[in-house]
Order: sequence, then structure tokens, then C-alpha cells
Amino acid sequence: MNTEIREIRRPEPPRAVVGTFVVQLSSTRRGARLARLLATQWLDERALPYRSAASHSAALIVAELAANAVRHCGNIGRDFRLHLDLREGVLRVEVTDARADKPLPPGTPRLPGDEEESGRGLLLVDAVADRWGVRMNDAVTKTLWAELNLPA
Repeated sequence: MNTEIREIRRPEPPRAVVGTFVVQLSSTRRGARLARLLATQWLDERALPYRSAASHSAALIVAELAANAVRHCGNIGRDFRLHLDLREGVLRVEVTDARADKPLPPGTPRLPGDEEESGRGLLLVDAVADRWGVRMNDAVTKTLWAELNLPA
């Protein structure tokens, strides 16, 4: 006769995944690529699977904001900072660079000409992110930020 007694445990209710990730990177193409790779790895570790649509959207936002920082700061040798904040189903991506030029406000990204090879990054961010904007921190630094609502 089998006298094994099994303990039945109820699964714990899912907890809200939260966390913050901050890294400073060089304003180079390698730094921008590393920003995207680190972001997707960090998100994958927090239950946002690497191959999911939300992960792809987050990777695109990080890549475009990091590329923007590299474009504006790479030639002057200043680093940029990537800050990810995951709270209550919203991912906030912030990229701070050390060149306080003033990009256009959200909703008004400039359309590049057909012959231009760059200038479409904020158009992509505008299309993918739920919200985005620019914060002038001081006379030297600015932060471009974007928020992405994640699926429940």
C-alpha cells in the first residue's frame, strides 16, 4: 500500500515585476549596440521574454535613443547613460547624453528628406512608444525618455 503523503502547495500569485537598471556607455556604435543587448538581457531576466513583441519594441526604443546619443556626443568624446525602470507594467527607457541641444518636442519629429541617410530614429520611437519626451537637465545634459506599456 502506498503511504506517501504529498503536500499540495498553491502557486503564489504573480508579483509585479519591478526593477531599475543603469549603465554608462561610450558614445560609439559599440556602446549603442551594447545598450540594446544589455537592455534585452535585463528584461529577459525579469519575465519579458527575449523574442516577445514587447522585447522587440523595447530593443528598438533603446537602440534608437542610444544611436541618437552617439550621433550627438560621439564626436566630442562624451559618454551616455542608459536608465531602465520597470514599474507596474510600464517600461521607462531614459538615455542621457552630454549635449544639451534641443530636439523637437514629442509629436513633431522632423521628416528627413528622401536623400538623407539618418534622422528617422525619433519617428520610430514615436511610432512604437506609448509616450516619449525630452527633459533638459542642466546647461550640458538632456534626457530623451520613452515609455512602453507592457502586456499583462
